[in-house]
Amino acid sequence: MKCTSARRAGLSIVAVTLLAGATACGGAGGSGGSGGSGKGEDGSPRLSPVAALRSAEKSTDGADSAKVESTTTMGSVMSMTAEGALGWRDGLTGTLTITYTGGAMADTMRQMGATSMEARYLPDAYYARMGDSFAKQAGGRHWIKYAYDDLARLGGGSGAYLKDQLTKTTPNQSVKLLLASGDVREVGAEKVRGRNTTHYSGTVEVADLAEKNSHLGRSQLDELKRTLEQAGVTTETVDIWVDDRDLLAKKVEKGETKAGAYSQTAFYSDYGTEVAAEAPPAGDTADFRELVKQQEAAGGS
Repeated sequence: MKCTSARRAGLSIVAVTLLAGATACGGAGGSGGSGGSGKGEDGSPRLSPVAALRSAEKSTDGADSAKVESTTTMGSVMSMTAEGALGWRDGLTGTLTITYTGGAMADTMRQMGATSMEARYLPDAYYARMGDSFAKQAGGRHWIKYAYDDLARLGGGSGAYLKDQLTKTTPNQSVKLLLASGDVREVGAEKVRGRNTTHYSGTVEVADLAEKNSHLGRSQLDELKRTLEQAGVTTETVDIWVDDRDLLAKKVEKGETKAGAYSQTAFYSDYGTEVAAEAPPAGDTADFRELVKQQEAAGGS
């Protein structure tokens, strides 16, 4: 029972948190559209949405770090908030405080003794600090380590895709989503928390975008497409707000799954902020891969 409970909780936490926490920094990643200058041949500014987004993508990527606040809902499965700071100069690093506010995930977390958890992101792994109830089931250890390589092996195509995106996710990935979609329009000037911004919007074909912009192999992409189809995800709408320094100030992504509608809103501020994260003590950390092996040895599914 101990290993079964730990694995079930761990699977749920990593699936939802990695999606809804870290990807507040971006969506499906990739190379985006072809390069181009922000000016026309005569030196005058190019005001097209694509040219503006290319400039925003470059500026946001070069900022290296930012403070992040996000809210996420996914049908009756969960609603949650995330707040902290993330950096992306040498791989994803940083710390978020994640709080489950509703849905089945909040119920699961309450059973484990807490509805909030600390999430630490390092270039090769992700760590989640669980509650005391989990620690009692895991030999007194409060943290679960999810090595990205293990997620790729255990999660099939979707796990490999998750690793692929987490190892290079940045706020500018949301900009790349629109550049890659081929469907982007300027909505107009708007204020975002006191900042002057320009609002852009578009629709993304999820499976096609993954194929165009991921570095995954054919078999992994095929499995990912099956996963997306099983979840009922076909398209999503993306809205972003870019400030007068060409930095992403806000993003909203919405779509549909079999579990219900999902929506994520994220705000970005204090670009260039100091970010620090380190692995928790080894003696207080359970390895997700080992939890899976223990359950398999005990005859779990």
